[in-house]
Amino acid sequence: MIKHNFPPIFDENSKILILGSFPSVVSREIDFYYGNPRNRFWPLMAELLKTKKPTTTEERIKLLLDNRIALYDAMKSAEITGSMDKDIRNYRLANIGDILGKSNIVNIYCNGRKAYDVVTKEMKYNAILLPSTSPANARYGFEKLLEAWKIILHDLKR
Repeated sequence: MIKHNFPPIFDENSKILILGSFPSVVSREIDFYYGNPRNRFWPLMAELLKTKKPTTTEERIKLLLDNRIALYDAMKSAEITGSMDKDIRNYRLANIGDILGKSNIVNIYCNGRKAYDVVTKEMKYNAILLPSTSPANARYGFEKLLEAWKIILHDLKR
C-alpha cells in the first residue's frame, strides 16, 4: 500500500478544488503534485492564469493560493504499480471535508475520469469532469485541454 504523503494545498480564500486521482511515481519522488515534466497541469495553469510557469514547489503553491485554487487528490493510499489510473487497486478515499469546511469552495473539478468517478460515485460530491492533463491522455493536445479547462476561470472570478 502506497500512501499519499503531501498535504492538500488550500486556504480560507480557495474558491475551487481541483482533485486528481493519486500521485504518479515522479510526483511521489519529488513529494508534490504533477511532478512529471510531461504532465501538462502546471503549463496549463500558467496559461489559464496568464503567468509564467512555476517551477519550484514554492512557486506552485503561491500560484494556486494567489488564484484561490485548492489542490488535492481523491485517494490517500492505494496499491499501484507505475502511475496509470487503470492500475490503481484497493484504495482509500482522501478526506476532503477539511478543505470544504475551511475554505469557500464553490465547485470541485476533477482532473480525469478516475478522480471524477471516485468523487461522484464514492464520496457522493457533485463535481465537474475535466480532461486529464496526464501525458497518457493523447487525445487531448494542449490547445484542446486549454479550451476545456477554461471553465474554471468562471468560478475564480466570483
